[in-house]
Amino acid sequence: MDPYKYRPSSQYNTPFWTTNQGSPVWNNNNSLTVGPRGPVLLEDYHLVEKLAQFDRERIPERVVHARGASAKGFFEVTHDISHLTCADFLRAPGVQTPVIVRFSTVIHERGSPEAIRDPRGFAVKFYTREGNFDMVGNNIPVFFIRDGIKFPDMIHALKPNPKSHIQEAWRIMDFFSHVPESCNMFTFLFDDIGIPADYRHMEGFGVHTFKLINKAGKETYVKFHWKPTCGVKNLLDDEAVLVGGANHSHATQDLYDSIAAGNFPEWKLMIQTMNPADENKFEFDPLDDTKIWPEDRFPLQPVGRMVLNRNIDNFFAENEQLAFCPGVIVPGIYYSDDKMFQTRIFSYSDTQRHRLGPNYLMLPVNAPKCAHHNNHHEGFMNFMHRDEEVNYFPSRFDPVRHSERVPISQSRLAGVREKAVIPKENNFQQAGERFRSFDPARQDRFIKRIVELLSDPRVTQEVRSVWFSYWMQCDRTLGQRIASQFSMKASM
Repeated sequence: MDPYKYRPSSQYNTPFWTTNQGSPVWNNNNSLTVGPRGPVLLEDYHLVEKLAQFDRERIPERVVHARGASAKGFFEVTHDISHLTCADFLRAPGVQTPVIVRFSTVIHERGSPEAIRDPRGFAVKFYTREGNFDMVGNNIPVFFIRDGIKFPDMIHALKPNPKSHIQEAWRIMDFFSHVPESCNMFTFLFDDIGIPADYRHMEGFGVHTFKLINKAGKETYVKFHWKPTCGVKNLLDDEAVLVGGANHSHATQDLYDSIAAGNFPEWKLMIQTMNPADENKFEFDPLDDTKIWPEDRFPLQPVGRMVLNRNIDNFFAENEQLAFCPGVIVPGIYYSDDKMFQTRIFSYSDTQRHRLGPNYLMLPVNAPKCAHHNNHHEGFMNFMHRDEEVNYFPSRFDPVRHSERVPISQSRLAGVREKAVIPKENNFQQAGERFRSFDPARQDRFIKRIVELLSDPRVTQEVRSVWFSYWMQCDRTLGQRIASQFSMKASM
C-alpha cells in the first residue's frame, strides 16, 4: 500500500459508501435501532459520524435555519392539564413563563429573501423554574423524512449545487424520488401555505410525537400545535415575487414593527393526545413524523396562549447566538421513539457547540433563568465566575446532592439490533387525502408547482416516472394530471 497515493481527493472515491476511516457502510438509509421502530442506538458509529460531520459544515452561519427573526414574551396556561403532566410551567391556569421565539426559513443563507417557498422554523424557548424547555418545530405539521440518518443528504439535495451554487430542481426531484414518505410534506410545501405572508400569520407545530408524564408516572403521547389568533395568511407565487422584490426582510420587519406598535402577536397552544396502548391500532405509525394525527380522531385541546410583547435588544446576541435543541426538556415532558426526533436530540446541541463553542449555554439568551449547578468546567469562552475548591462528585467537602427523582418514560424496550424501515410506512394515503381536500383552483396551483419542478431539463424520464407512480398512489387523478403535462401515461 502506498500511503501517499490515496490522499483526500474525489478521484479516489470508492464505488461504495465508507466512514471517514474508510470502513465499508452497508446501510446508509436506516439508523441502528432496537427493533424496526426504535429507539436509536448511540453505538451506530456511522450515524453519529455522519451527523457530527454535517453539523460542522458551515462556520459560523447555521447550516439550516440561517435566516431568522426573534422576539420575546410570555406563555400563560389557560387550561388545566396537570392530570397529563407534572411539568411545573403547566401546573395550573394563570401560570406565566417567559419565552423567546425564533422564526426562520430553513434552506437558504442568512441574507436570503423571506418570501421564498421554504419550510419555516418555529422554535420556542420556555425559561421555566425547572430549567429551559425548547419546543423546536416548523410551520408544517409533518416532515420530509422519518429517519435522521438521511437528514444530511436531504439538506444537501435542497441546498445549492456545490458546483454551480444554484438551487436546482433536478437534484431535489432526484433525491426525493428515493424517499416516497416525502409526498405528504410536498402536499404542504407546494400548497398555498408554502409561502407564509409573515411570521405573525403562521401556524407552528412540534412535528414530533412527545410524551407527557404525570406525577403518577402515567404516559400520554402528545403533539403540540400553535394557532395564531390573527389567522393564517399566505402569499401566492405572484404576490411573493412582489413582496420579496420590494423588501427581502419583509417578515422580520413586520414582526418588529408590529411589536413596536403594540400589536402583539399571539398564539394559542393546542395539543392532541393518544394513549400509548393504542399506538398499533391505526393504519399509520403515530410516531412517524411524516404523518399527521387526523383531528377528527384526535381533537385539538386548548392548553395556553403565547404573547410576544418585546422586541429583542440585539440581533446578534438574541438571534444569531440563540440556540435550541429538541433534547432540552423538563420533568413531565419526554421523548418518544420517533427516529427523527431521537437523532435531533444529539445533532442540535452538537452543531451549537461547533458554532458558538462548548460553553454556549452560558450566553445570557441560552442560559436558564433558574438556579443551576454542575461540574462542567473550563473550555473555550468559559466566563462563569467560580470559587469552589471541589469540582468533582461525590465529595464529603461539598453538600451538593441529587435532586428529587422525576418521572421518566418506563416503556419497555425489546428487539434485536437492526437497520430497518418501520413496518407501517403508508407513504401515500394522507398525501392523497390532503390533495382531495383542496378546492379545484388550489389543486391546479399545486399541480402547476409540481410540474415546474419535474420540468427541469436535467430531470430524467426515469425520475419523472417514479414521481408519476408516487402521485398516482396518492391520488389517481393527481398522477394522471401531472403525467399529462409531459405527454406520458402514469402507471402505478
